[in-house]
Amino acid sequence: MSSEQQESLIRLLDVADALPDAVRLRAGSYELLDLPYGSAVVDVGCGAGRAVGELAERGVRAIGVDVSEQMLTAARDRWPGADFRLGDACDLPVADGGVAGYRAEKVFHELADPGKALAEARRVLSPGGRIVLIGQDWDTFVIDSDDPALTRTIVHARADQVTNPRAARSYRNLLLDAGFEDVALEVRTGVFTDAMLLPMLTGLAGAARTAGAITPAQEASWVAEQTARAQAGRMFLALPLFVASAKR
Repeated sequence: MSSEQQESLIRLLDVADALPDAVRLRAGSYELLDLPYGSAVVDVGCGAGRAVGELAERGVRAIGVDVSEQMLTAARDRWPGADFRLGDACDLPVADGGVAGYRAEKVFHELADPGKALAEARRVLSPGGRIVLIGQDWDTFVIDSDDPALTRTIVHARADQVTNPRAARSYRNLLLDAGFEDVALEVRTGVFTDAMLLPMLTGLAGAARTAGAITPAQEASWVAEQTARAQAGRMFLALPLFVASAKR
């Protein structure tokens, strides 16, 4: 990913992360971690570091881990003094039993082997430590459109390009298979109508066209409709977000 694409992604994430539903979702994940003051937590796939900063404000020692050095550079600029480390979900730069909490938001759909990542989560968690996973199911984007058949094609074509598009619906079984206890799962639906998130929708169509699932003309028609909806304040995207929690 080029630096320009990375900056564009960070701007889009900033808009999405500032939405009230997203703020509430993150706060809820912190409550599910149930961390004692001063304990350590690792935020896997930390991106530009927002959750790390917010967790630190709650009095815990937060470690942000990401595979992107560009993202970590942005995180360090925003949260100077915070602990950010380059690393992979399947090979975390954290000692055995080194944290009481593990959090991963919108990460597991990128992993070819979620089971390996959860084995690594068990390694770094201390006994009784808590894990929280958050993610969307890429097959269940709900988008209002005048052409529902084309919209379904676009959504499914984009999902097919994701490494593990349905990982979130498997959270419960993945955690059970990995030996975690007290597994709980809930679904929260994010509703997005802000025109600032139009690039999220146009990106779906572009990916579907690149994959050959739709023609350039179909992409142009669908993007034009969504752009008109956004300009008129009528854009609608609903996204089920799965939140799983468990204990080591």
